[in-house]
Amino acid sequence: MITVHLNRESFQYDVHSLVKAFYPELEVRIVCDADGGQEFSQIGQAAERTPAGTCGAERMAVKKTAEKESEEAPEKETQKSLTLVISFVSGKETQTIFPEEGVNEKNREEDFSKITVRFEKEDKTVLSDAASIEKGTQRKEVKNILKRLLYRMLSEYTGQKLPWGNLTGIRPTKIPMALLEQGWKNSEIAQYMRDTYYTSNEKTSLAIMIANRERHILRDINFKDGYSLYVGIPFCPSICLYCSFSSSPLHLWRDKVDAYLDALCREIDYASEAFAGKELNTVYIGGGTPTTLEPCQMERLLTRLEQRFCFDRLKEFTVEAGRPDSITREKLQVLRDHGITRISINPQTMNQSTLDLIGRRHTVEMVKERFYMAREMGFDNINMDLIMGLPQEGMDEVRRTLDEIRAMKPDSLTVHSLAIKRAARLNMFKEDYEGLTIQNTPEMIDLSA
Repeated sequence: MITVHLNRESFQYDVHSLVKAFYPELEVRIVCDADGGQEFSQIGQAAERTPAGTCGAERMAVKKTAEKESEEAPEKETQKSLTLVISFVSGKETQTIFPEEGVNEKNREEDFSKITVRFEKEDKTVLSDAASIEKGTQRKEVKNILKRLLYRMLSEYTGQKLPWGNLTGIRPTKIPMALLEQGWKNSEIAQYMRDTYYTSNEKTSLAIMIANRERHILRDINFKDGYSLYVGIPFCPSICLYCSFSSSPLHLWRDKVDAYLDALCREIDYASEAFAGKELNTVYIGGGTPTTLEPCQMERLLTRLEQRFCFDRLKEFTVEAGRPDSITREKLQVLRDHGITRISINPQTMNQSTLDLIGRRHTVEMVKERFYMAREMGFDNINMDLIMGLPQEGMDEVRRTLDEIRAMKPDSLTVHSLAIKRAARLNMFKEDYEGLTIQNTPEMIDLSA
């Protein structure tokens, strides 16, 4: 267990994500000792109340709370334990990071240790009150400084350096893309990313390279008067163990699908009027699993879209076929008849034991059958999704999956890194899955690359 105490209810998600990046195997709990001492558990949701820190003496209250916890509830000897105290302090003091007494090279990995991050900034206007750090560039500046301090401390404490540095909660290419649009040179962007986020040379180069590719692909997109359309189908054959999407098992909701389509068609009508005069660039039908719709239902949806929107400038139309057990020749034929140019068939893994464990009711062979069926019917732009870090999978299982996918030769491959969200069964009923091991390593990502 790692406990992080904050004296101000700010940046809880950012702090949690960064600590978790260094300690992925441990639970991370955030306790805000202001405003009633709201506690946030491993994935950041409200859990239970803890005593609030005394107003005007936040740091002292935080330290006492941490000391009391360490005395009353010591962790098991075999489990690493750490308490972080992050204090937002106004005043003309220097930024410092220091360990509490008793933490040293010899015992810091074995004993219940406490690290204090005292966050202080010379500019009073930035940290003078809670409201000021919640706004615009001031908030971003404070967040970046905090994350740099926290990263340096955790990196020194653990001896680790993260490939993406302190970047969390953001698509890495978004940063260089924005700077490219402002006219920055690649070399200037690289220096900024290394100085601001501590990204490695390899990942910095990767982010800038991909941003340039994206910019090239998007060069003809009408950003001013164009838009993309997402259509959601919230049904699945079953709900995967790790899934937190707003999706429902089809067998419980089958008699409500037509009613959902009725409502969806009304929303399509409204959207088409709201965006009249704009240029539709791309359409993506996702879910859930869109191919849980029957052929006649898919026909109805696609026909309504064609009737209400102009596809003359459409660059891409994707239907996420998704789960192989939802795909039939009849459904694929409906997509072909409507000129769909891109589909996604998503195995997530090609290991049958993992498929069974995570609740995907299809076989490895079914993945191959549906993929080659789509190829034979003329689909020449097929994506496949994989997830790194699935329960009970190590390098051997990942290598087997990648070998199988390589032999199938999809046109694009999307590799996700497993993130267990609050609403996932794997988190909500974690006592039922205590024996599962989850490895999500840079080596797995490198192998997939």
